[in-house]
Amino acid sequence: MAASVQTTGDHWHLRPDGTGPRFVQRGHPGPLDLHVGMFLPTLLHQATEEQQERFFMPAWNFKIIGTYAQTEMGHGTHLRGLETTATYDPATQEFILNSPTVTSIKWWPGGLGKTSNHAIVLAQLITQGKCYGLHAFIVPIREQGTHKPLPGITVGDIGPKFGYDEMDNGYLKMDNYRIPRENMLMKYAQVKPDGSYVKPLSNKLTYGTMVFIRSFLVGEAARCLSKACTIAIRYSAVRHQSELRPDEPEPQILDYQTQQYKLFPFLATAYAFQFVGAYTKETYHRINENIRQGDLSGLPELHALTAGLKAFTSWTANAAIEACRMACGGHGYSHCSGLPNIYVNFTPTCTFEGENTVMMLQTARFLMKSYNQVHSGKLVYGTVSYLNDLPSQRIQPQQVAAWPTVADINSPDSLIEAYKLRASRLVEIAAKNLQTEMSHRKSKETAWNLTSIDLVRASEAHCHYVVVKLFAEKLHQIQERSIHAVLRNLCLLYALYGISQNSGDFLQGSILTEAQVTHVNERVKELLMAIRPEAVALVDAFDFQDVTLGSVLGRYDGNVYENMFEWAKKSPLNKTEVHESYHKHLKSLQSKL
Repeated sequence: MAASVQTTGDHWHLRPDGTGPRFVQRGHPGPLDLHVGMFLPTLLHQATEEQQERFFMPAWNFKIIGTYAQTEMGHGTHLRGLETTATYDPATQEFILNSPTVTSIKWWPGGLGKTSNHAIVLAQLITQGKCYGLHAFIVPIREQGTHKPLPGITVGDIGPKFGYDEMDNGYLKMDNYRIPRENMLMKYAQVKPDGSYVKPLSNKLTYGTMVFIRSFLVGEAARCLSKACTIAIRYSAVRHQSELRPDEPEPQILDYQTQQYKLFPFLATAYAFQFVGAYTKETYHRINENIRQGDLSGLPELHALTAGLKAFTSWTANAAIEACRMACGGHGYSHCSGLPNIYVNFTPTCTFEGENTVMMLQTARFLMKSYNQVHSGKLVYGTVSYLNDLPSQRIQPQQVAAWPTVADINSPDSLIEAYKLRASRLVEIAAKNLQTEMSHRKSKETAWNLTSIDLVRASEAHCHYVVVKLFAEKLHQIQERSIHAVLRNLCLLYALYGISQNSGDFLQGSILTEAQVTHVNERVKELLMAIRPEAVALVDAFDFQDVTLGSVLGRYDGNVYENMFEWAKKSPLNKTEVHESYHKHLKSLQSKL
């Protein structure tokens, strides 16, 4: 079956051979998100052709509605710690699924609470008395026709959350629940009828759905940050406040340097993440196609890249969305701004599909492995190829490695070099500190834990370098001079603002001089002025419709205040002129005065 599931902009598109329905617009999280975003892609990438015939088309037609049940009450990102078991019974050729402890209850899957009738369950596979680690199983959980839980299944909603009010995140407990052997996803790993196990080419293939979602979340960070920037910058062009000069009208708050400093670096970040999201998606599809052809060589870097960039972009966007809300003053606190909704719906990305600190440490493992390969005389490729140029690689053992100083901070290509040197230096510091700890400790795990702050910093620097590099390289593809000039200013602002926020890293390694860092801060101010005339056009270029933004403050026509008044009048408390609470409570109190 040739089919694809794609996410573009604010819509889900499902395309099996160009036929079938278009899915709904995604203004908010919804109960069918995991069906479309995880259940169907998992079937496409991990099911055999026979399983796709049996499950995919019914799922495509919503006869099967599925979710992805991985996280448990007691374990999330640490997948090896998941406790749910699937024990094979060769006598009946069935798997027996169990939630052996309270902490093993599946917890958090979207759509599980009330919507789904099937789940792809990640469980520890046990056959012939041996545990073979996590594998995926297609598990019916509700009866067709009645939607009641099947015998052996306990399922429900986990209750209110910080946001995601439209999503029925659920729990799932299984007690000696049996499914046919054929319900194990067997494109890569298999269990034969007699219980013998056929291992996959790589254990990482089991986690293909997570890698897909992480690659998607990089683009989602770009979209949500772009929405927040659109609202805040449009509103800042409408809002007038205070005085820049005596006896003159109140200026737009976007004319204040402090407001520009709050918003324009995040506007530059939104553009950077747009390009990074496109690159991550293309890389995922390219390496996934290579995997289908039997080439697994790109899989380790894909895991490291998607894990690190998912963490880097979601952390950055999460903080930036809140900064955009606060830049809108008191009105940003109102739901009419649209910003609280963007924030509460985006902030879970910092923990789902991998908690961000753990994701950074996964990237760090790849960086440490790459560093060790370089020191053993091997070349590394892809996003870590800069490690081939470590200063310590070009000197004799008795010499001291010197980090070169970047000459021109006004050149995007020179700034790539600065970020490359920063990443190289922090990776080397982490690697050497790890080696030192390992020489003093009994276990590698203890040494890793005692170096983990350095390792996370190295991963962050690596990801920051990748983003700067991709943004700067994108400029070479822009032919139109006027567009190139504006994007160049955004690229410079993104890179220079990053230096100003992390100046210690660049100074300590003598990558930049103190005078250069001072110049960086001055150059950032100049770029704010240069971007100001283009700021509204730059957010308009994201092309969000008003219905997608869901914001009175960010309206395209700028007609904010009249519509804010109309929005307020629609409050449920305004359905009656005198609220019932007056008659119940206040009237009696006032009558006693």
